[in-house]
Amino acid sequence: MKGNWDMTARIYRPAKTAMQSGKAKCQDWVLEFEPEKPRSIDPIMGYTSSGDMNSQIRMSFDTREQAVAYASRNGLTYRVIEPKESKRRRVAYSDNFRFDRRQPWTH
Repeated sequence: MKGNWDMTARIYRPAKTAMQSGKAKCQDWVLEFEPEKPRSIDPIMGYTSSGDMNSQIRMSFDTREQAVAYASRNGLTYRVIEPKESKRRRVAYSDNFRFDRRQPWTH
């Protein structure tokens, strides 16, 4: 599968969805190709379609280095998108009842 493709691959770690509370399925790195042309809308049915077959390719890797090694081994141009780590503020239940609370506690 060696070749000099003009397509660019994206390597990133997906963010968790709004329906997730944990970080399951967010630890793998994903390699997928950027679209060559925009999607088109079917005027009769309203379906969104694309003639780009490479948009269906989505590969998962355990580490970023494995994904980069795969792309460079196969001659793909790639772009690594670093994940944005969320800043979690530690909150204790007892903070609701502190005497120096900024907002008054109400029912």
